[in-house]
Amino acid sequence: MALPLAPIAVVAVKYGALALAGYALARQVRPGHIAQPVEDAMDTLPEGLCITRPRDRDQLNSTARIRRTIRLGQDGRGVELDAAFLARIKLRWV
Repeated sequence: MALPLAPIAVVAVKYGALALAGYALARQVRPGHIAQPVEDAMDTLPEGLCITRPRDRDQLNSTARIRRTIRLGQDGRGVELDAAFLARIKLRWV
């Protein structure tokens, strides 16, 4: 009985193209760094959403933080989620 190679070749080409795209993307990603003052500022954010607009500037500042503990299964093990966001949007008439 002959082995049908056409379906196997299609799958191999598809996964090969996916692997090549992943490799090309990994080559373009630059290593980052951690700025400790920024990390400390995010740790001091209160939980919730805050939007402020200073009167002396034409900008809008927002902060958001969510802290949750997610437990999976009956054994009590879980994951703590701590997400903090800082944003600044500046608009100027030109």
